[in-house]
Amino acid sequence: MYEHIVVSPDWVAARLGAGGDGSVGDETAGEGNAEDASEGADAETVRLVDVRDAWEFDGIGHLPGAVSVPFDEFRSSEGDEGMLPGEEAWESLLSAVGIGPDDHLVAYDDTHGVFAARFLVTAELYGHPTDRLHLLDGDYSAWNRERETTTEAAAYGETTYEVREPERSPLVGYDAVLDSLDDGDTVVVDTREDWEYEEGHLPGAVNLDWRELVDDETRGLKSPEELEAVLESVGVTPDERVVLYCNTARRISHTYVVLRSLGYEDVAFYEGSLTEWEERGGPTETETETETA
Repeated sequence: MYEHIVVSPDWVAARLGAGGDGSVGDETAGEGNAEDASEGADAETVRLVDVRDAWEFDGIGHLPGAVSVPFDEFRSSEGDEGMLPGEEAWESLLSAVGIGPDDHLVAYDDTHGVFAARFLVTAELYGHPTDRLHLLDGDYSAWNRERETTTEAAAYGETTYEVREPERSPLVGYDAVLDSLDDGDTVVVDTREDWEYEEGHLPGAVNLDWRELVDDETRGLKSPEELEAVLESVGVTPDERVVLYCNTARRISHTYVVLRSLGYEDVAFYEGSLTEWEERGGPTETETETETA
């Protein structure tokens, strides 16, 4: 589970080169060696998923073979718990662009991967196999610096995508998060910007702006060593349970993917985040209160 959740541009380029139709040998799925990407007897399908706005996909360009699933089409305040779109809406979106229930999905955006990560978390919560969910390390701008893009849309036949129960769900609700505040083996992580954290956060939560995990130059993730140093600086380590929240569960999606890529096993995802927390009257504190506690 969660193997190769973050994949390099070379990983993607190798699969684009394997016939150009999104097929890749099963024996090499998840490997980073471009020379091996076209080998393997049992072909599986890789779908590149562009979650930028439709006008960007059509007008600016996209990765060859990518399909368009704009972020605002799988976010809904009237769907399932939190901002999930609802099972029927999700099935319709993925079916329309030709995604199958067992395809390898590589998501990307043009914002360091934060919107793409939200797509992947949504797919996981609706039962897509976690070993077939991948985040492109870097975004569209990073890819476009050195690699081919296109404005031609790929034509894939419509599928019948069906939601399944996930093998395990990282979702936790209000009560579970409230209990976590008094659990010495749990670290609650606020992934918002410093100023947002200072204005009010869950009691005892540590602040880890999700952008601290990305490299502004490469537009992808920092090295594993740098990531571990950043996480350890705020007390986030693999031996503790981690509970993530932000405002509307977008930014925690990126941090969740990063932690999974580093091998963190016990990571909880508070979909309701601060929006639900405040609506239910959950306790908060300011930075000043934290410093004087």
